Amino acid sequence: MGMDAEEIFRKLNMEGMAVVESYSPEETFAVGETVGKMCSPGQVYTLTGDLGTGKTVFTQGVAKGVGVTEPVSSPTFTILQIYEGGRMPFYHFDVYRIADVEEMEEIGCDDCFYGEGVCMIEWAELIKEILPEQYMKITIAKDLDKGFDYRKIVMEKKCGKGRHIQG
Repeated sequence: MGMDAEEIFRKLNMEGMAVVESYSPEETFAVGETVGKMCSPGQVYTLTGDLGTGKTVFTQGVAKGVGVTEPVSSPTFTILQIYEGGRMPFYHFDVYRIADVEEMEEIGCDDCFYGEGVCMIEWAELIKEILPEQYMKITIAKDLDKGFDYRKIVMEKKCGKGRHIQG
C-alpha cells in the first residue's frame, strides 16, 4: 500500500484528494480500514466502481476500522444494513436497485446522513441530488495493465449543492 493514514489524511486536508494504489484485496481492505479509523460521526462516504472492483472488500475494511466485528456483506437486496457494534453506528447503503430517490426517504436516509454514525453509500451517483453538501467520494478502478488485482483508489472531498428530500 502506497500511503499510510497520516499521509492520506494530510493529502485530503491540503489538496482535497488522495490516490492510493492497491495490488491485492488485502491491501484494498487495509486502505478501507485506514479510512474507517479516520471516520468521525456524521461523515458520509460514497463508493463508486464497476462490479468486481472491490467495493465490498473496501467497505469491510472501513467497517473494521470503525470497530464493527460482525460480518459485513453487500446489502444489495435490502438497500441498507446497519451495524452498531463499533465505536459509532455504521450505515452501509447499496442503492443500485433504487427506482426513485423517494425510496431513500422511506428508509430514513436523513437520519443516517445527519446522525451519529458514518455512512457508506455504494452506487451513490443514483441518488446524488439528495446527498449532503459535504461528503467523501471514493472511486475504485481496475487497470489490468498493472495486474489482475491492481486497484486505483481515489478519495475526494466534495462540497456540492446537495439538498434534503422534502417530506
